[in-house]
Amino acid sequence: MSYETATDRGFLLSGRDWKVIGTAAALMALNVLVMYVVAVTPLAAVNDYLFAIPILGAVVYGAAIYAGESIAARGIEGGNVGLALAGVAVLQGAFGVFGAGVLSVVPADSRALVLGVAAVVTAAMTALIGGYVYARAGTTFEHYGKWSTYAFLGGLGGVLVGSFLTPVLLVGFVLIMLGFLLRLGWEMWRVRDGRVQAVSLQAVGLYVAVAGVFVHVLQIVVRMLAER
Repeated sequence: MSYETATDRGFLLSGRDWKVIGTAAALMALNVLVMYVVAVTPLAAVNDYLFAIPILGAVVYGAAIYAGESIAARGIEGGNVGLALAGVAVLQGAFGVFGAGVLSVVPADSRALVLGVAAVVTAAMTALIGGYVYARAGTTFEHYGKWSTYAFLGGLGGVLVGSFLTPVLLVGFVLIMLGFLLRLGWEMWRVRDGRVQAVSLQAVGLYVAVAGVFVHVLQIVVRMLAER
């Protein structure tokens, strides 16, 4: 289906949809494994240094994610497999190190459980958002991309202020998570309507959105465990 034509398939997923979602899910599963492995290495301490000044950590990881996705996209669009894989590796490293830093504060025997809970919650959120997008066949969700950008910028602003006024950090956290949720809806709409021709390129975009939601859910799960 071309990108000019709105779908009327409702909840039905095409073979192409499944390829995109399956590839994104495989990349996410690999990233969860990377988090688990890196959590027992010295790299897990990177967050302690970067987030000593919260805005520094947010900017560094944000830049790494942007760079990784841009490199992957350039490689896919140019047919350069090595460059595409390099971009994906940067993304895996950025999300992996960040997630490992969050996970490292959890006792080793509870880490698999924490990752599992975060994965289930993220999968449920993804299914709900995807279900909403697919249920509204013919509706455009292009504005979600713009709203996502606004949420990310507002989140960075919140983190910047929160670097000096700690209570404001929560505002930054919520806005950045909202940005990833909006982007997830936007990516699901693009999958539904075939807005991106290359399956691998669309899968990377969907994976980034899901990974962003996952690391935020992971932080919430870890915080809830700590308060028990």
